[in-house]
Amino acid sequence: MTTSWIIIIVIAVLFVYLISIYNKLVRLRNQFQNAFAQIEVQLKRRYDLIPNLVETAKAYLKHERETLEAVIAARNQAAAALPAAAQDPTNAGAMQQLGGAESALGSALGRLNVVMEAYPDLKGNQNMMQVSEELTSTENRVAFSRQAFNDAVMTYNTYKQSFPPVMFASFFGHSKDASLLEFADSAEIQAAPKVNF
Repeated sequence: MTTSWIIIIVIAVLFVYLISIYNKLVRLRNQFQNAFAQIEVQLKRRYDLIPNLVETAKAYLKHERETLEAVIAARNQAAAALPAAAQDPTNAGAMQQLGGAESALGSALGRLNVVMEAYPDLKGNQNMMQVSEELTSTENRVAFSRQAFNDAVMTYNTYKQSFPPVMFASFFGHSKDASLLEFADSAEIQAAPKVNF
């Protein structure tokens, strides 16, 4: 009788432990999916602001049509890549495509900023200053949201790959690792700036 009680207790403890592993995997997956939803909100805000920036700049930058068209094309490409990544943040290909599109957009916006520096009237335009400030604020929010997402992904992947959850993760439907959202210029951002005198 005592042996059967010990076996029942061991099975019950093991069952409770498996439930806790499952619940933690679900909680961590929901956290990184929620973190991506925050990125999605900020990216959509960014995509909505870019046409306003281009429209404001158009009157001043008639000779810079190619730059303005490049910004709009990069914005459209990034906006098109967002739904696939939002649908499945564990899809490494979709996340990589979004990261590449965001990098291209950042590069196009950088070129636009360089062009705008040559037009003092444009820099002084009230609408342009307001849209630029909103875009800068949104860029900061995107960076913060991306960091929160990547932290949540790392927590999920680390737990899922650790022992003993690694033995049960696939059984519980957590077979794929979540993918980080990295922009193509991440290595450049992380590298220390070089200063030459």
